[in-house]
Amino acid sequence: MPLTPKPVFCYVTDRRSLERAPSSAGSSVTGSFGELLKTIRNAAASGAAWIQIREKDLEAREFAELTRLAMEAAKGTAARIIVNGRLDVALAANAAGVHLGENSLPLEAVAGWRRSSGRMDFLIGASCHSLDAARAAERSGADYIFFGPVFVTPSKAAFGPPQGIERLREVCAAVKIPVLAIGGIDLGNARVCLDAGAAGFAAIRLFQGEGKVRLA
Repeated sequence: MPLTPKPVFCYVTDRRSLERAPSSAGSSVTGSFGELLKTIRNAAASGAAWIQIREKDLEAREFAELTRLAMEAAKGTAARIIVNGRLDVALAANAAGVHLGENSLPLEAVAGWRRSSGRMDFLIGASCHSLDAARAAERSGADYIFFGPVFVTPSKAAFGPPQGIERLREVCAAVKIPVLAIGGIDLGNARVCLDAGAAGFAAIRLFQGEGKVRLA
């Protein structure tokens, strides 16, 4: 995937956070899709280039249906819908790509499928938490990586303490594919990440907060 001159902003979904919000308290799993799809629509209209559907607890059929609905919500914008962790769901919904975590399918296998299928426009991303992992992802055929957590954030606490800006800078300099910073990113520190060499950033709370983000 060629580097883009414009920063790439990615909204990573978390419908459970929306369910906990007062405006949607008590809603069912299916009912919560309405609030999530509204947030997806707003993120796409606000300039998010990628929207990653990260709802790991859903069964494949419901996950694929949500992905299709997300694609419909983003229609008319430049946003591309990417599925977290599930190649089968991404293909069933005809999504733009898949983002692989540590417990997903091996990156080499997915890259091999893409070569054999001729689907070279299908994006393959990977989450990385070290310099070695970033280099390995690039060798294995990833188009881009998420690196973090850069700053303190509840959603990434399981991956240890923040990596910090200098480690982000090191990773960005070590690989040729785009690196998106993730973990505690907000409008106050996003510029620091871009100055460190990041091609963009990924975030949950930035897009799901009460204020309407304008990125375009």
